[in-house]
Amino acid sequence: MATTIVKYTDNFPVLYGDDRVNLKWPERYTSIIGGVKLGLSGFKNLFSSPLSSIVKLGAGGYLLSRGITGHCELYKRIGKLSTNPVNINIRSSFTVDKPRHKVYDFWRKLDNLPLFMKHLESVETIDSTYSYWVLKLPAGVATVSWHAEIVKDEPNEMIGWSSLPDSMINNAGKVRFQDTPDGTGTIVDIVISYQPPAGGLGTGVAKLLNSVFKKMVDKDVQNFKQYMDIDNDSEEFTPTVIIL
Repeated sequence: MATTIVKYTDNFPVLYGDDRVNLKWPERYTSIIGGVKLGLSGFKNLFSSPLSSIVKLGAGGYLLSRGITGHCELYKRIGKLSTNPVNINIRSSFTVDKPRHKVYDFWRKLDNLPLFMKHLESVETIDSTYSYWVLKLPAGVATVSWHAEIVKDEPNEMIGWSSLPDSMINNAGKVRFQDTPDGTGTIVDIVISYQPPAGGLGTGVAKLLNSVFKKMVDKDVQNFKQYMDIDNDSEEFTPTVIIL
C-alpha cells in the first residue's frame, strides 16, 4: 500500500473581498508604466478612434490600479494570495520487501533514479555531493535542467538534496528509510518540494500540473518497487493519491 499526497500551499485561505497585496514591486512598476502608456494613447486618439481609445483607457486604468494597489484579482482567483513563494509539496510513503541498507544503497546512487522516475531524462553524478539533473516536461515538449547537491546523508537512514541557487526550478527533497515492524522490509518516506516560476502564471501552471504530478509520482512508486524486485501484484499494491 502506498499513499501519495500532492499539496499546493500558500499562506492564507481565499476570503470574499480579499484585496491583500499579491504583486511584487517589479511587476507593480511594469503595470504602472503600461497603464500610463495605454492611458495616454487612449486620450490622444479619443476623438479619432473612440472605440479603441475607450478600450485602452479601461485597460490602462486596470493596470494603474493593479500597480498602485499591488493587488491582482486574476492572481487571487488562481490561488496567488501573497508575494511569498508558493510551494508544491509531494509526499509519498510505501513499503518494499528489501533490507534497509539495500534500498538506501540503490537510492544513494543518484544515476539510478531515472530507472524508475520516468520524468527524469538523466541524473549525472559529478562527485559525492553534486549532481546534474535533466527533467522531461509532459509530452516531451522540452527539458529543464539544474545542478543539485546532497545536503544531508545519513547512511541507511536518510538522504536530503536541494537544487543550487538560481536554478530554473527551485526544488528540494528528502527520503527516509525505516525498518518495517517485522524487520523484513523497508518503509520509504519521500518528500519533494518545488517552487514554480515567479508570478501568477507560474502559480496557475503549478495548480494545473497537480494532476500530472499525481500520476507521475504514482507511477514512480510502482517502478521503484519493480526495480527493487518487489512483487507488484495489484492486490498487494494499491496506490492512493490525494490532492489537497
